[in-house]
Amino acid sequence: MKVIVTGATGMVGEGVLLECLASSAVDGVLSVGRRPCRHTHPKLEECTVADFRELGAVEPRLAGYDACFYCAGVSSVGMSEADYTVATYDTTVAFATALARNSPNVVLTYVSGARTDGTEHGKIMWARVKGKTENALMRLGLRAVYNFRPGLMKPVPGQKNLKRSYRVMLPILPVAALFFPMLTLNNVGKAMIRCAQLGPPGRVLEVPDIAALAKAR
Repeated sequence: MKVIVTGATGMVGEGVLLECLASSAVDGVLSVGRRPCRHTHPKLEECTVADFRELGAVEPRLAGYDACFYCAGVSSVGMSEADYTVATYDTTVAFATALARNSPNVVLTYVSGARTDGTEHGKIMWARVKGKTENALMRLGLRAVYNFRPGLMKPVPGQKNLKRSYRVMLPILPVAALFFPMLTLNNVGKAMIRCAQLGPPGRVLEVPDIAALAKAR
């Protein structure tokens, strides 16, 4: 497969990128982001773009791909609903629309989040916006769209793009795993690859679904 990974300068996207580079199922990876991902590999190409809503001359580079693992995103902390909608809904849907024009048979996996609100009417702002984004992506007419709703995630060896706050949390993750379901980013990357290969029956994948799919053969 040839795959696109967005958000590789963030923890989730970088973990998925590393899994793709290690996978024998993936022949080539295009990392699309606002900054270089700080990794080199024979399989890896990079496309740097300032705004996913304005792809311009780089849009033809999205042609000919089998899967897109959309991991780009921002925290809602300190953001208004309007600004978060631009960063999350408008940006993601614009990118996916361009992808549909250039690789209409692509399988798209979108990293949403645990407790995302698919009704779009709940009380939690970020959950409503994420739900709205999930729903819009599923209406685009791509070959398949899968919405990943992970919770706590453990980084993998070799990651460079971890926030300082997350590095501080690393020693307590084993304790947190006793109380909350946790995925490794290897699990998440493997499950995304399996989505493109196998096509799981559900379009929304919660933590147990992602863990199970990562082990599927």
